[in-house]
Amino acid sequence: MGSKKVMLGMSGGVDSSVAAAILLRQGYEVIGVTLQIWQDMDEERRKSEGGCCSLSAVDDARRVANKLGIPYYVLNFKDIFSKTVIEYFKEEYFKGRTPNPCIACNRHVKWQAMLDKALSMGIDYIATGHYAKVIQDAETGRFILKKSVTDKKDQTYALYNLTQQQLSHTLMPVGDYTKDEIREIAKEIGLSVATKPDSQEICFIHDNDYGKFLSENCDKKIVPGKFVDTKGNVLGNHKGIVHYTIGQRKGLGIAFGKPMFVVAVDPVNNTVVLGDDSEVFSEKLTASDLNFISIEKPIDGMRVNAKIRYSAKEAPATISIIDENRIRVVFDTPQRAITPGQSVVFYDGDVVVGGGTID
Repeated sequence: MGSKKVMLGMSGGVDSSVAAAILLRQGYEVIGVTLQIWQDMDEERRKSEGGCCSLSAVDDARRVANKLGIPYYVLNFKDIFSKTVIEYFKEEYFKGRTPNPCIACNRHVKWQAMLDKALSMGIDYIATGHYAKVIQDAETGRFILKKSVTDKKDQTYALYNLTQQQLSHTLMPVGDYTKDEIREIAKEIGLSVATKPDSQEICFIHDNDYGKFLSENCDKKIVPGKFVDTKGNVLGNHKGIVHYTIGQRKGLGIAFGKPMFVVAVDPVNNTVVLGDDSEVFSEKLTASDLNFISIEKPIDGMRVNAKIRYSAKEAPATISIIDENRIRVVFDTPQRAITPGQSVVFYDGDVVVGGGTID
C-alpha cells in the first residue's frame, strides 16, 4: 500500500507552508493547491493584495512547493466563493446583521468544495494550516475538533461548522505547535515565508473598507435613515444601516455629548438604535443554523463555555432547546455586544461542542 494522499490548501503563508513540511515528515504524499477566489480586479491590486488567496500568495505558495518538491496547482473556485461568501456577505449587511465571511468560506469553499474536489481525484484527505486539532474519540467513534496547543492562535471558532464526514477526511498538522515553533521550523528548512506577517483583513475587501465595498458592489441602494434612542426618540441621521454594527461607538458621524453605542440595527424601519454602554450588554441570545461536533445534538439544559465572536473570551452559559433548529443560550453574566449574524461557538474544555448563527 502506498502513502496516503493529502490535498493541502496553501495560502503562501508560513502556517500552510510548514503544514506541508510536517505532512511530508509524517509520510503523506502532499499535493499543494491554492484556491483562486479573488474576483476580477486589476493586475496591480491582485499582486499587492496581502489576503490569503491573492496572486502574491500564489507566488509564495509555488516557491514553497518547489522547495519541498511537491506538485502544486491553482484551483478556480471564483464562482463558488462569489455565491457562498460574497453574496452572503452583502445580503447580511442589508438585513442589519454582521456576517462572518471566514466562517462561510471555511464551510462552503475550503471544506465542501475543496474536499469534494480532493475525493473526486482519489485523494484521501485535505489539510490546512489552521491552528486546531482533529482526533477520533475511541469510545464514541466521533471525530472531535479540539483547540490548538496555543490559545492565542486557536482558530476553532471559525471551524465549528465542520461535519463528521468532513472531519474524517481532514488533517490539521499545525495544531500541535505554537506560532513561534512553526516559524522556527520554517527557518530550519529555509522557507522564505518564515517571517511573513499574518494576514488580518477580509481577503476580498481592499483597505478593510467594507462600507465602500458594499456601495460599489451592490445593486441595492444604501439608504440613509434615523438614529433613535431605545425609547424611539430621533437623535439624528445615519448614512445607511450597512455602516453600523452592535457595540460600535466610533464613526457614528455625530456627537452626542456623551459616549453612545449601537444597541440594535433595524432594517425594517431603517433605523439604528443607540444607547449607553450598559444597554449594549445582554445575558441571552437565540441561535439557528446549528452544527454539533462532539455530540449529535444539543441536550436541553447542558452547560457550556460559549464564545460570541472570534476575539471574545469564553463565558459560562446554559443551552436550552427551542426546537430542532433553534436554541436559546443564557449566560451566567451579561455579555457585551451580542451581534446577529455572528456565530456563537460552544466549548467543553478544549473540545468544540458545536455552534450556530446568532439570530
